[in-house]
Amino acid sequence: MTPDPRRLLPSADPVTLIDAQGQPAGIVAHTVPDDVELLASLAALITARRLNDQAYALVRQGRLAVYPSSHGQEACQVAAARVLTADDWLFPTYRDTVAAVVKGVDPVEALSLLKGDWHCGYDPYEHHVAPHATPLATQLPHAVGVAHAARLRGEPTVVMAMCGDGGTSEGDFHEALNFAAVFRAPVVFLVQNNEYAISVPLARQSAAPSLAHKGIGYGIAAERVDGNDMAALLAVLGEAVDRARAGQGPQLIEAHTYRMQAHTNADDATRYRDEAEVKEWLDRDPIRRLETYLRDRGVLTDETRARFDAEADRVAEHLRAGLNTDIEPDPQDLFTYVYAHSTPQLREQAALLSDELSREGTS
Repeated sequence: MTPDPRRLLPSADPVTLIDAQGQPAGIVAHTVPDDVELLASLAALITARRLNDQAYALVRQGRLAVYPSSHGQEACQVAAARVLTADDWLFPTYRDTVAAVVKGVDPVEALSLLKGDWHCGYDPYEHHVAPHATPLATQLPHAVGVAHAARLRGEPTVVMAMCGDGGTSEGDFHEALNFAAVFRAPVVFLVQNNEYAISVPLARQSAAPSLAHKGIGYGIAAERVDGNDMAALLAVLGEAVDRARAGQGPQLIEAHTYRMQAHTNADDATRYRDEAEVKEWLDRDPIRRLETYLRDRGVLTDETRARFDAEADRVAEHLRAGLNTDIEPDPQDLFTYVYAHSTPQLREQAALLSDELSREGTS
């Protein structure tokens, strides 16, 4: 059945339920999540911010090789994980450590890749979180494959496939959307539009009215949402997951947010954006606006906030302790975890390395 193009168009403006000042936006098209869910999400946001800042400090201490911070856009990642069930899959990018942690991955294991200890420091099947993808958008076709396989098996699984605005310029993004649409795969594509693909602004990446509008070309329903509004994210992403689970095919969500810090610790963001722009987004901070909303409703107290801060400090301490522990890598692991059953070529390469190490007296 050919979808009605009018039903595929996203809203003219991003959906907002709590404005930048922490006040109700008066939108009735979506239901604001209840106070219990918003309190739990605020706790996760505070921990996420603490995790981001701790990881950035560990880079300066030489305990992480690199860290792509999501400071300022944590709400997208918290919401992406919270709207999923334990059996749903999450496909993160290199910047989505927070989403993986909220889905249940130990933060120390999640950051083993960026420390250089492992290709992926956790078991993807334990929490249904795929390995972090550093190449842009390469995880998206894989995400669609998992969703399509679940549909063929009759499982109620939904896949959350994350990427940034830069990822939408990659061929993998378009191939994934087309495949998902044709086979009605239960996948939600979440584009975190943080305005820059490293140093390239959005205006130099796409001439579309919005990135969400790209969905109409593939027959995919799309929506735009304020990526710094936790309530709107939970509502819009939650509805998208429900539609995908109900057999309505893939969904495309564009979250408008901002990367407050540099692309990574190796980047100098002052070369391509000015302080006034950063200050404008600082005033839209997702933690501050949600905290203001909950305090005005009388459901967030100083004691509760202190408890949230203490939990965030506990996670940061756990992260410091874990990443300050050195491991002795086994070079043979390069070959051990490639295939379930090693190939003749890998066995030959492993033997060659073993011989070289033996002659050097290092094994």
